[in-house]
Amino acid sequence: MNDEPLLAGRLGTNLVQLREARGLTQEQIARLAGVPRATWANLESGVANPTLAVLYRVAQALQVPLEELIATPRASCEFFPAGSLPEKERGQGVRVRKLLPDPIPGMEIDRMELAPGGRMTGIPHTPGTREYLMCEEGRIVLTAAGETYALGAGDVVAFRGDQKHSYANPGRTRAVGYSVVVIARVS
Repeated sequence: MNDEPLLAGRLGTNLVQLREARGLTQEQIARLAGVPRATWANLESGVANPTLAVLYRVAQALQVPLEELIATPRASCEFFPAGSLPEKERGQGVRVRKLLPDPIPGMEIDRMELAPGGRMTGIPHTPGTREYLMCEEGRIVLTAAGETYALGAGDVVAFRGDQKHSYANPGRTRAVGYSVVVIARVS
């Protein structure tokens, strides 16, 4: 099967979306990429077969990874209704829901809802990982590396996510918090 027409079409669609999102004309982006405007127009037409060197200059000008140029084009906007993102019960009386539909490499962002008396033990991440916990509603008690932090609405604590940690709601009403985990790269 010859994938060249499919890839060229994806490239053209992606280039138009990326260029327009930046508010640039073909002339402006071609100049930034160091290619003739006619070459850029040919790339956007969906029939071009550019060299790797040209693709690299195009990716640099648009400030995107090379693979984004030929990836399946994304919708300019996508709606995710309530309840459509993954949610699971973790621990005792704790619901954890992903906040983003697309993964971000090296990062996890979750919403945690802790029922009164709810508890959850966190899983230590890769050495060097940082975790940030923000309490939006109620009270959340975080225990990390033997220290305890009582968070109220609006409080944030940053801690090493590569150690034992746990979350608890000591209150009589639900608690809601957001966890952002920045996973360290393993070399």
